[in-house]
Amino acid sequence: MERYWNEEIECMSREDMKKLQDERLVKQVKHVYENVPYYRNLMDEKGVTPEDIKSTEDLHKLPFLTKSDLRDAYPYGLLAKPLSECVRIQSTSGTTGRRVVAFYTQNDIDLWEDCCARAITAVGGTNEDVCQVCYGYGLFTGGPGLNGGSHKVGCLTLPMSSGNTERQIQFMRDLQSTILCCTPSYAAYIGETLHDMGYTTDDIKLKAGIFGAEPWTEEMRRSIEKSLGIKAYDIYGLTETSGPGVSFECSEQTGMHINEDHFIPEIINPETEEVLPDGETGELVFTSITKEAFPLLRYRTRDLCVLTRKKCSCGRTLIKMSKPMGRSDDMLIIRGVNVFPSQIETVLIEQGYTPNYLIEVDRVNNTDTLDISVEMNPEQVSGDVRDSEKSLAVAIKTMLGISPKVHLVEPKSITRSEGKAVRVIDRRKLHD
Repeated sequence: MERYWNEEIECMSREDMKKLQDERLVKQVKHVYENVPYYRNLMDEKGVTPEDIKSTEDLHKLPFLTKSDLRDAYPYGLLAKPLSECVRIQSTSGTTGRRVVAFYTQNDIDLWEDCCARAITAVGGTNEDVCQVCYGYGLFTGGPGLNGGSHKVGCLTLPMSSGNTERQIQFMRDLQSTILCCTPSYAAYIGETLHDMGYTTDDIKLKAGIFGAEPWTEEMRRSIEKSLGIKAYDIYGLTETSGPGVSFECSEQTGMHINEDHFIPEIINPETEEVLPDGETGELVFTSITKEAFPLLRYRTRDLCVLTRKKCSCGRTLIKMSKPMGRSDDMLIIRGVNVFPSQIETVLIEQGYTPNYLIEVDRVNNTDTLDISVEMNPEQVSGDVRDSEKSLAVAIKTMLGISPKVHLVEPKSITRSEGKAVRVIDRRKLHD
């Protein structure tokens, strides 16, 4: 029996959802225009007034916002409520330039946690569960979002944050955690450490994992499910729109339901900015229609995916987004070929390697070089490494269309991440 956190919303008819979105969008555009001079200037430049926005059909008339706008407006330029009404900030984990700082009223936090509660309920979570939250706490949205959602569902919540993996496993065993929330790369590391400590999936009670904050493949999902004995579910969010819980996977595991009562999605051509129909791949754009303190209209996420309204077996009517296929700004162009790290990861796991790898791109004599270091499994160490490297290089070339240099390295020699994994080092940028 599929459970819902808010069945009235999650199973709402398209007609009623459209009406709700129309009402909230009209109200939000007026709120932003009157209270955010930065966005009002963008609207004025485009010749758009709040009166021009009568329904979601008019959404395309509004200007886009990008991460560069958020940096330009830092720290208070996109704030739509007095600071006296704001109770918290969260910030991105970016390492370059100005960080993005998002503001929250208490109502913003309540709605965000409600979205996370929907995600936890969708994986089978109830007040009988023990939810171990290993996303980072502090400025990063992962920990606070899932922590609050877990409280709303009534789970016993373990606010572990990331790191100290052996202690994570001790608490997981002693307190019989049933739901794990963290990045997929950290989930893989927990599984690896669990087996290194001499335990098996019989020694833990986990049944489900909610993993997000970084791209991961279906192959990695299956690998994590096997190592932890669970079903692994995707969750999606951005600090700019609140955090995790913008969308979440249900039991069907064929994409993430978007919480459309809070976020209106669009797919655009990243080059022409043309709005694309459902079913076409493009860049995901979100408009927040309930956020009070930091409401972003038509925010370009840079994530590439597909939207579908195909009927879902779980009963939810919320539109689905595919797992992001990469980011339009993370895509590597190597020797003129578009390369996403997820493509390489797919090949590695299909060939029986671990999802622990490092991609290094450089430019030598005006030619791009692609070096991929891949960890071997312990049983692979005794084989002919050079033959294996050649074989893997051929498989990657078949996928990408360009030849890499593959370096098979010792197990556990690539640094593990307890937060977002660093998979790519592009040294070409250092020369420009």
